[in-house]
Amino acid sequence: MNIEFNRPYSKLFKTKNRNIYEFSINDDNIDHVTVDSFGDEWQAFHGFEEKEIQNLGDEYFDIVTQEMLNKSTTVLEVGCGSGRFLKYLINKAGFIVGVDPSHAVFASDNLLGKAENVMLVKASANDLPFENESFDFVYSIGVLHHIPDTYKAMKACVDKVKKGGYFFTYLYYNLDNRGFLFRSIFNASATLRKGVSKLPGKPKRLVCDILAIGLYMPFVGLSRLLKSIGIKESIRKKIPLHGYENKSFYIIRNDSLDRFGTPLEQRFTMKEIREMMEKAGLEDIIFSNNIPYWHAVGKKK
Repeated sequence: MNIEFNRPYSKLFKTKNRNIYEFSINDDNIDHVTVDSFGDEWQAFHGFEEKEIQNLGDEYFDIVTQEMLNKSTTVLEVGCGSGRFLKYLINKAGFIVGVDPSHAVFASDNLLGKAENVMLVKASANDLPFENESFDFVYSIGVLHHIPDTYKAMKACVDKVKKGGYFFTYLYYNLDNRGFLFRSIFNASATLRKGVSKLPGKPKRLVCDILAIGLYMPFVGLSRLLKSIGIKESIRKKIPLHGYENKSFYIIRNDSLDRFGTPLEQRFTMKEIREMMEKAGLEDIIFSNNIPYWHAVGKKK
């Protein structure tokens, strides 16, 4: 199956697996420093194991039903990064297009191998090279909060969804379901991020690895210890970074770099996300009550 572009591409890269199409970025709603940072991140972290991808996908897509996404569905991922979620969906969707503005598309290409039902495109979220209403299901995971005008980018994504189709997203939460202690720890880490994110590539990765060991692992270790002695998850969930209890150190290092190494980051409450989704033209919006907060899906009117 082929998805048609709404304008000519500017470059064509022929890899051993597929053609990758690059489109000129004519978009003022983009932070190029952040894009470059993510390009470097996904070049450094791209060797994910099948089990890790399966577990990660199950966590995010817990509210996505067979009606929303199945083997007859045409899918668009905006901000595909290393291609983890593209790989998760290879056998669950009909045809998938992965879009990213950075050179991470080449990491996706390596991870996906010769999968025939995936196309990769280098383009930006606000300037997607497809006609409106081209896809049954569009999703963007952990991306739109790194774009200056998050709503504007979300609306551009929803525009590509067919009427009656679905849009799924994950945006960093504003700790609206957390207490004072959790918020205090986060505020301290946010201050630290402002300094770390300004470092050059290799020093930044080194500092983030140190933070993965010194900041993440004590909380993760405590959560794992409590689990081993039979403490209920409802109690363990109150521990910061509990969501990494079942994650490998590789994932933790990756997310430490994502959290502390990214120059632009925004956070939203559930109410704010719902309002943006409704304003973009979605209804029947469902939020997951599970980590990671918040991920939601809505149907296009």
